[in-house]
Amino acid sequence: MKQSYIYGSLTRISDLQEKPFDVEPQERSAWATGDYILSEIFDAGGNDLQIELPSGRMRGVIGGDLLVGALGERFATLEVTGSWKEVDGTLKMNVLTAAGLLGKLTSKSVFIPQLMQIRYLGHVVRNGKKVCMEDFIKQTDIVKYSTPTVLFMGTSMSAGKTTSARIVTNLFKTAGYKVVAAKLSGAGRYKDILALKDGGADAIFDFVDVGLPSTIVSPELYKERLPLLLSMIQSVKADIAVIEIGASPLEPYNGDVAYKAIKDQLACTILSASDPYAVYGLMKAFELKPDIVSGITSNTEAGRQLVRTLCDVEALNLIDPKTTRFIKHILEETTGLKFEGRESYEYH
Repeated sequence: MKQSYIYGSLTRISDLQEKPFDVEPQERSAWATGDYILSEIFDAGGNDLQIELPSGRMRGVIGGDLLVGALGERFATLEVTGSWKEVDGTLKMNVLTAAGLLGKLTSKSVFIPQLMQIRYLGHVVRNGKKVCMEDFIKQTDIVKYSTPTVLFMGTSMSAGKTTSARIVTNLFKTAGYKVVAAKLSGAGRYKDILALKDGGADAIFDFVDVGLPSTIVSPELYKERLPLLLSMIQSVKADIAVIEIGASPLEPYNGDVAYKAIKDQLACTILSASDPYAVYGLMKAFELKPDIVSGITSNTEAGRQLVRTLCDVEALNLIDPKTTRFIKHILEETTGLKFEGRESYEYH
């Protein structure tokens, strides 16, 4: 009886669960970002660690489970860094994200539990050829990206971008607009764009759809794949796009490339920040002034006032329902899309 495999969510664009494949070890020199591999989990790490499945559901694991994931890199400021390029002759590595992003851990925060440890068993192959994420990119005509866009940027990971984007997505959908949502850069997880689907987005996309396990790739490769991703987003013909750039555009995820590519279509920019000084730094680095600052720094009046004083930008806690009218007002002014039932936009 063939042993069953666990498939990480980075396999969600593939047909690996439906069609047979072989597993064959490949010389280390033949490995590349986005290769699908089979590994054995020999240490499941912390008790709470799970794998994100192609459906987005989380699944627990134990030692001895076999995992299909993709080789990639991660450089998270608050959690872990790692790369498949650092794997040595032992062929041992780690699960760098729950989506099945696989590579050797190079550093981690003391607040992060031990990661899952895995052992390379071989590459997924068909007809003697290794199977890669790029094999499953859907053919899409390249078109000019012209959808009006609300952009969510962050000063770091876990600053509140996805939560804010979900709220704004829901506001537009409740008002009757067609919304497309996407994440252009970051490290592969399905949960972020699924959250925007839960917020009502009519269609969702991310860099996994164009064969990237994370966007830590060469700028040349990212610039090659980004027009394809933007064409997928454009094909929805939405009234508004809610777009997230993962982590910070100053980090090595090609967020700066993504920002420049859609800059001309930006109607509104919402910056999620960890603290007021990070807002100031990002504004200076990119010579931009966001329409709203949200996220962690907006949780208290002290943080909001410092943003206003230091940066001359409105800071709003989007989770607070008392800010909804004012948020709608800003979105109306920037996007030109109207919301019904407007009363007073004053906010204190």
